[in-house]
Amino acid sequence: MKLKELRKKLDNKEIGAVELTRENLDAIKGDVCNSYITVCEEEAISAAREAQLLIDSGKALPMTGIPVSVKDNICTKGIRTTCASKMLEDFIPPYDASVVEKLKSQKTVILGKTNMDEFAMGGSSQTSYFGGVKNPADTSRVTGGSSGGAAASVAAGLCAAALGSDTGGSIRQPSAFCGVVGLKPTYGRVSRYGLIAFASSFDQIGPIAKSAEDTGYILSAIAGRDENDMTARCGSEDFTALCGKLPKGLKIGLPKEFFEGSDPGIAAAVSEAAQSYKELGAELIECSLPSLEYAVSAYYLISSAEAASNLSRFDGVKYGHRSADGDSFMELIENSRSEGFGSEVKRRIMLGNYALSSGYYDAYYKNASRIRTKIKAEYDDIFSRCDIVLTPTAPTTAYPIGFQENDPVKMYTADICTVTANIAGLPSVSIPCGADENGLPIGMSLTGRYMDEKLIIAAADAFERL
Repeated sequence: MKLKELRKKLDNKEIGAVELTRENLDAIKGDVCNSYITVCEEEAISAAREAQLLIDSGKALPMTGIPVSVKDNICTKGIRTTCASKMLEDFIPPYDASVVEKLKSQKTVILGKTNMDEFAMGGSSQTSYFGGVKNPADTSRVTGGSSGGAAASVAAGLCAAALGSDTGGSIRQPSAFCGVVGLKPTYGRVSRYGLIAFASSFDQIGPIAKSAEDTGYILSAIAGRDENDMTARCGSEDFTALCGKLPKGLKIGLPKEFFEGSDPGIAAAVSEAAQSYKELGAELIECSLPSLEYAVSAYYLISSAEAASNLSRFDGVKYGHRSADGDSFMELIENSRSEGFGSEVKRRIMLGNYALSSGYYDAYYKNASRIRTKIKAEYDDIFSRCDIVLTPTAPTTAYPIGFQENDPVKMYTADICTVTANIAGLPSVSIPCGADENGLPIGMSLTGRYMDEKLIIAAADAFERL
């Protein structure tokens, strides 16, 4: 059920919070998709009992008693948080991430921690130390990544909603592949405190749910200022306020480059969905983002450079995996990192250090930063004429497991439709808009102006209603 339906049933005592939680926990036991790494059965039941007391008192909040999953790179006090890596296989955080604190303050029930690409590096959720995630729509295919477990847990009915993180499309691409709704908020809308960093200037926590309105409910609960994260500088608000009230005369931009680079079937399905907005009184405007061809290169250079810096803390000394071998301090660090990190994480650390090294910084990192500035300017130009940008979420539908995970070029270019929103720090939501010839979900993305989540959620909701 959607969150509004669950809220009504909980408040009307048609179902109890403990009963709802047990139903989800029972469903997780039959999970064939490997969606979860850690299931918190005792903690979930205890949280559900507390939620029921609040419901009984008539003081329930929007997320009270709602069972959710949390991606395994978001810290949860006393509950194992692994980043799907051997490096953090036994790490138990001593504190909650800010988003988890906010959910707990509403007595939301956290069912467990979902599987993902190791340290959120990947686009298939197959680089996990705990085994890859399978797509509920077709278990022979990938879920996308890196929030593949979060998207699969929602699509398979193993929770009501999920929290994921999005660095270059890590919420939206798996949401598209699994046929659910995923929202990447504006950079700075949601606190990153407690999110184990991959690329700090791109990372953003966001919701995955069964409808656009649901993502608005969750965003309202987790957004807001945080003294622990100076980038989280905007307050929260009701992000569902415009649902069912889409403004007339909306101008929707269709950048041609996104459609030209996608499979013909996907481009056709998204174009057909775009035409639906005409029935709502919107105007479709052709536009262009010329720097799209450089976006993937710029994103991977900058994000890998930041990852190389962020992951330097995992040295086998302070916490995390420590090698049993090593006759010297340097050997201990080398062996710990060699044993603790998987191949994709190592590849990005090496790429990042190369891009930052003497003699290559200007040629690679600095040029990538210039492209980042140019992409932001091109979006500013589009938004001077349009209210929303509509594109495919991914150039393909979910591909078979093992098809391209070992081909970095194919894997990285699969992010072509999503990385620009992260580069520019803009909000973007992916919603299902059809299926391909194999019945696999197709997703389209609506990207909005800075801090304009309300409008893109309302536009996505309007399409769902239509």
